[in-house]
Amino acid sequence: MPRNLQSAICNLQSTSRFLLPASCLLLLLTACISQPLTVTREPVTLRLVAADSCAPLAGELAAAYEETHPWVTIQVEVFNSSVVEEMLRAGGADLALLSWLQETADDRPLWSHLFARDGIAVITYPAMPLTETGLAHLQEIYRGRVQEWGGVVLTVVSREEGSGIRAVFESVVLGDYDVTPTAVVMPSSKAVVEYVAQTPGALGYVSTAWVDDRVRVLPVEGVLPTPTAVSDGSYPLSFPLYLAATAEPAGEAREFAQWLLEPDGQAIIGK
Repeated sequence: MPRNLQSAICNLQSTSRFLLPASCLLLLLTACISQPLTVTREPVTLRLVAADSCAPLAGELAAAYEETHPWVTIQVEVFNSSVVEEMLRAGGADLALLSWLQETADDRPLWSHLFARDGIAVITYPAMPLTETGLAHLQEIYRGRVQEWGGVVLTVVSREEGSGIRAVFESVVLGDYDVTPTAVVMPSSKAVVEYVAQTPGALGYVSTAWVDDRVRVLPVEGVLPTPTAVSDGSYPLSFPLYLAATAEPAGEAREFAQWLLEPDGQAIIGK
């Protein structure tokens, strides 16, 4: 074999011994880069307190958020608006869903943001002859000045002190007047629906989220509390719902707040 050919073969063999490990390393690096990078988030628990009127919505929002944010657990507790605000101020929750913001001179203002609108549905026993009402008529009923309708004795049902729904209802309907002392007072929207559904002559009010087919919903000023009428304000007993915190949310609470106010959260509310 010519000497120059033998030298060329030796050089090729030497180069191959160097290139083989390098090419394997290159293939390994390429394989690693092509794999998606998975970041594991630390588990987080968010404490959410909700007014009774917001309870059904709070449960749906929590479930939807946990599905898309599996590292987050949302603990939901439900009370009336007054207790919810007290718990939030005392550090017992990260965020709150409120149907009424109390105006108190001594407390530091809460951070709050309107995130939806709700409506107060006026409900009656299914066989009630009363088929519609208006704000002035409701005032007369809840003051005790109208006690029967169509030969049926009316039983007025209200919520307990501290209820945001009661605060909204009395602000719009009663103004400076007090509810009749003969009113039956219930501790929750669920209790109102159950009582009205089984008591002839009963008339009460609840968040639209709690209405079911056991009761009849009355039009108020000729308008039913449909989602459209509630959202555009044409229903006279519509009111805002607030997301609240003691200060502007940070960390995971901020991420939840942003999600709630953006299309994904609003799509759930819109249902």
